[in-house]
Amino acid sequence: MPVIVVANPKGGVGKSTLATNLAGYLARNGHGVMLGDIDRQQSSRDWLALRPGSLPAIATWEVQHGDVVRAPKGTTHAVLDTPAGLRGKRLDAVLKTADIVLVPLQPSIFDIRATHEFVRTVQSHKRGDSVRLGLVGMRVRDHTIAAEQLRSFLDQLGVPVLGFLRDTQNYVHLAARGITLWDVAPGRVDRDLAQWQPILEWIDR
Repeated sequence: MPVIVVANPKGGVGKSTLATNLAGYLARNGHGVMLGDIDRQQSSRDWLALRPGSLPAIATWEVQHGDVVRAPKGTTHAVLDTPAGLRGKRLDAVLKTADIVLVPLQPSIFDIRATHEFVRTVQSHKRGDSVRLGLVGMRVRDHTIAAEQLRSFLDQLGVPVLGFLRDTQNYVHLAARGITLWDVAPGRVDRDLAQWQPILEWIDR
């Protein structure tokens, strides 16, 4: 079962947006998807509570005795949404299960610095060579100084840059209804779907 972890120690970088839409894509393609939320804010779990039952199902953890959690029966793909400040033993536990780590970041100096340190931490981890690591720029406005600085930084990291998602209210409006880009008519979100394509191609390889 592929386990895709969405992580960055910096808060507010778009982890839940990335995780929920990725889960929506996998569900739309017929996979048995579990969206696990290990963030105290439980943003992804709250989002799941809003999701209409008529849409492709996305499951969450099954909690057993002693607060032991596991993927529900029938799960073929797991997406994990992680908290800010992920490090130490909690990071070790996440990386033990991860096949892919997606690192979202926004075009700010604070995100860049936090991401640089986090990427190096993952790469130097004992499982660093076993995990596919990819970066995704979030809320990126084209033709801005901030966007160019972000691209310049990412070019120096030596980690695959999978794509850049634009700053749009589409994600906000969809999240408020528990839905994703793949749950609405493609014509409404065609620009966003096009930006996701290289990210999904890399994940599906």
